[in-house]
Amino acid sequence: MRKARLHVVGLPHTQVNPDYISCAYTSKHYKFCNMMTNLGYEVFSYAGEHSTCDAYEHVVINTDIDQERWFGKFNYHENFYPITWEPYDIHWVESNLCAISKILQRIRRGDIICLIGGTCQEQIAKEFPYNPVVEYGIGYNGSFADFRVFESYSHMHWTYGGVLQTDNGRHYDAVIPNFFEPSHFTPGLPKEDYYVFLGRFIRRKGIEIAVEATRKLGAKLVMAGQGCIQEGNRFLGEDIIVEGDHLEHIGHVDVSRKAELLAKAKACFMPTLYIEPFGGVAVEALMSGTPVVASDFGAFTETVRVGLDGYRFRTVGEAAKFASDEMIKNLPSPTEISVNTRYRYSTEVVAKKYDDYFNQVIGAFYGEADFFSDFAGDPFRYLS
Repeated sequence: MRKARLHVVGLPHTQVNPDYISCAYTSKHYKFCNMMTNLGYEVFSYAGEHSTCDAYEHVVINTDIDQERWFGKFNYHENFYPITWEPYDIHWVESNLCAISKILQRIRRGDIICLIGGTCQEQIAKEFPYNPVVEYGIGYNGSFADFRVFESYSHMHWTYGGVLQTDNGRHYDAVIPNFFEPSHFTPGLPKEDYYVFLGRFIRRKGIEIAVEATRKLGAKLVMAGQGCIQEGNRFLGEDIIVEGDHLEHIGHVDVSRKAELLAKAKACFMPTLYIEPFGGVAVEALMSGTPVVASDFGAFTETVRVGLDGYRFRTVGEAAKFASDEMIKNLPSPTEISVNTRYRYSTEVVAKKYDDYFNQVIGAFYGEADFFSDFAGDPFRYLS
């Protein structure tokens, strides 16, 4: 079957290159284009001026001048991105209109438009009724398309019940997990005497749990990510203050520094307080051969298998206990953890899931493989 051409539209506030890995959806755009190009797809990437993902063509829809006019100058390594998420905000309207104009110059029958901005990009979808539109990585709330790919079963079910307020399923939605390039990680580095927390410095990421668990263990916690200001042994975020002599915050980390930080840690804390749609850092840690101690809800119930990838907890006491040397030594070796994770979340594995899904989408949209046809995809696409 001929592969569909993909039109992948980015977000208005970033560039699709590794320097913007702190934006989960921009990182996904970058990896997705690389992955599908490597699989033989013709990919058009619509984004900023400095995008470097693999693509048949880079199409600029957000110039540097546009971005400065919309958001001003800001340090995205130290601070959160100043984007807002209302469809009628000027940056969405103007970016969408430019994307529509550029797509119109390139679109053909059988092409798929891939969006990752939710209802903020619905304006684009409405202009192309004769092509399938896929939201290819839903970890957000406001989804709209007829073809939706969720990052986890947890988030799909949360969306059905919490957003759509239905207990009925949808046959052409799919769950395809986030994906990672094994070459970006360095499993096998010698472990050092610290635990790691990597993420935005906000209360809902559960920082206090990691701080208190490591305090109970008498262990060092190295933190990294956006939004932290340090004053002595006090660490301040927009809605949280933690303190302790066992704490260190190293700010934003790039791809290579993140790989080293995760690989050398004894364990990675993922104590998110909300229902995490995916929580990519957990899988990045596992790719690095580092076990994860995570909240017992959200996507972690799929990504962190108790006794194999780490442990899940409900209380601070459990978080401390399960992160202890006594518990960590009962887990598979770092090499086993890394290898097993690659079988589940590497780009090589996940690319085939998207390929299978896109074949189904094309068939369903153009009536060649509707619900009652004999079309059958790969059963392993449904393996989580």
